Amino acid sequence: MADAPNTETLKYTRLYQRHVDLGARMVPFAGYAMPVQYDGVLGEHKWTRAECGLFDVSHMGQARLKGKDAIATLEALTPTDFKVLKAGRQKYSLLLNDNSGILDDLMVSRPEADGLFLVVNAGCKDQDFAYIGRNLKGDTSLEILSDRALLALQGPKAKDVMANIIPAACDMYFMDCGTFIWQGHTVYISRSGYTGEDGFEISVHENQVAELWDALLSDPVVKPIGLGARDSLRLEAGMPLYGHEMDTGYSLAEANLGFAMSKSRLEAGDILGFDRLKPELDGGLTRVRVALKGEAGPPAREGAKILNEAGEEIGYITSGGPSPSAGGLIALGYVPPAFSEVGTKLTWDVRGKAYPCTIVTLPFVKNGYHRKKSA
Repeated sequence: MADAPNTETLKYTRLYQRHVDLGARMVPFAGYAMPVQYDGVLGEHKWTRAECGLFDVSHMGQARLKGKDAIATLEALTPTDFKVLKAGRQKYSLLLNDNSGILDDLMVSRPEADGLFLVVNAGCKDQDFAYIGRNLKGDTSLEILSDRALLALQGPKAKDVMANIIPAACDMYFMDCGTFIWQGHTVYISRSGYTGEDGFEISVHENQVAELWDALLSDPVVKPIGLGARDSLRLEAGMPLYGHEMDTGYSLAEANLGFAMSKSRLEAGDILGFDRLKPELDGGLTRVRVALKGEAGPPAREGAKILNEAGEEIGYITSGGPSPSAGGLIALGYVPPAFSEVGTKLTWDVRGKAYPCTIVTLPFVKNGYHRKKSA
């Protein structure tokens, strides 16, 4: 039998009963009752890497920005140039406060020529939309899509599954997006995800999500996957998690997310908190996000200390655990730049005992994104 959350204050996605019927262990997450696992995190993790996993991520926030000043509105709050975002494309970006601290990370897409489609983190969506709403420029309007659900279909066989559901979506490449019709209903789809695998994120009206969920699960290569495996998959992919690798205390330079900052915005110097950001980018960082790998001992979890070879504390772990796909132990954390070079030997402290670890490159596991081949 499934475990039910013991609270009356939680919100529920339209798939809650589907999860319970499938035997999911339900837990509170970002104010929602969500499935953390069905048959076990390890098995679900490995299945997604080898076959295809289906995630209910309807707790995420979805919205549309419309109007001729929509781009100017979003650019004023992020470090990204959205003027160059063509219809049918998507970008990763960050919402910043006045000190260049990270309020949230988000995906921004343009499924059609008009307007921008936003997906933000569940735990931040209310503050994100309020923040954007307070800073609308000109005739821009913000439409919060609270009636839409979101599914993530992830894994090397995701394209084969999608070919039987919405075949036209298979023509997209990584970070493409578009508007499609399924069973007479409009769906927004991007070829992206949070696992490092090929896959699709599908925004569908909540009244149709159960039918789509059932259709996707009818394929024998698809299994439902919980938040536990979603976290271990994203860690192997080297993707930061809000509230762990980033929050308002970190800048995008410290979080090693400079790729989200467009060159044109850097040259213009019109990014929020640029007075803080520019010196950091010019070599003034005191900490930077790194990837570490260990071979033995217990995993280093969030809060574990990172030590230099002399045994002195120099940093801390923000996410960590065993890697089912790469083997060994992996973690993300922060250290001073002098200790961030790939190959640097360090140790992490777990319950008062130091275990060796090494700075490595990301991702921990090679990604499977479906990219367009270079000419």
